[in-house]
Amino acid sequence: MIGKPITGRSFGGCVRYVVNKQDAKIISAEGVRMQNAGTITHDFNLQRRMRPELGKAVGHLVLSWSKEDLSKLSDEIMVEQAKEYMDKVGICNTQFVVVRHHDREHPHLHVIYNRVDNNGNTITDKNNFAKNVKACKEITLKYGYHLGEGKDQVNRQALKGTEKTRYELFDIIKTTLKQSTDWKQLEAKLHKQGIGIAYKFRSGSTEVQGISFEKGDIKMKGSAIDRSLSYAGINTQLKVNRQMQQQQEIRRPDSLSLADQLREAIRQHGQADQLHLPIDGKGILETLLEPQFVAGPPDPMGDADIARRKRKKHEAEHSQSQGISR
Repeated sequence: MIGKPITGRSFGGCVRYVVNKQDAKIISAEGVRMQNAGTITHDFNLQRRMRPELGKAVGHLVLSWSKEDLSKLSDEIMVEQAKEYMDKVGICNTQFVVVRHHDREHPHLHVIYNRVDNNGNTITDKNNFAKNVKACKEITLKYGYHLGEGKDQVNRQALKGTEKTRYELFDIIKTTLKQSTDWKQLEAKLHKQGIGIAYKFRSGSTEVQGISFEKGDIKMKGSAIDRSLSYAGINTQLKVNRQMQQQQEIRRPDSLSLADQLREAIRQHGQADQLHLPIDGKGILETLLEPQFVAGPPDPMGDADIARRKRKKHEAEHSQSQGISR
């Protein structure tokens, strides 16, 4: 089960779209007459007058299940779980109408509710997306519904408004996060794409408690975009990226032994097959690595001593030859 929370200004437009759609079926309502779109709109607007300053008084939910769950869902069960969802996200003591549509393969319904409740109080829309994700997951697990395949499977072209922005942020942040190893890198890369980061600090300290992302006039908590984009989630991923980069640097050729560097150089030039070609019974690599004698620098003292000995020997031989000749 997945949900899509929306807020709007016009009950008339929203009600007509939901109620008048082909094969639409009103399956539940509270606080409004169900005769037609006109009576429903009139009753919503009547209660709305208690808070005339509230611009976006229209609450609209789209609740969808996987097509694999169709056999588990009757109108009555869908109504029960729509009410359970509303209770979990704090939509209570207000007018609402539940309408089931049949224009898609997967079962889904629309809930229109008044953000001005029966006592004239405003039903908050803060943290709508985070509360939506939590409620949908709890209901899905509780009743054993089919788990979705994740955000990668969502049709981006079909999204509109805030939900479209949420997925745009998800795609950009996820891609940029893969290319970053610390917060400064991530901030700089996101800034180039028009996305800002706002940190929430624990009261009276510099400890980061949460994170939000801003694009244009829209600001969303990281966890509301996706649970993996909470401050803790991103921080963990940056650490992993850093460790992977360090491991790659350790494996770089300039940190290898001479033998490994030679092997790597030969391999990169496509000459690995020549490693075992014999040269005087030895392979190329063995020949290159074989210790060689290298003459040291001349020893002045040693050279002088040798010359003196040679000179004495020469003089002795010369004297001996002269005595024999006499």
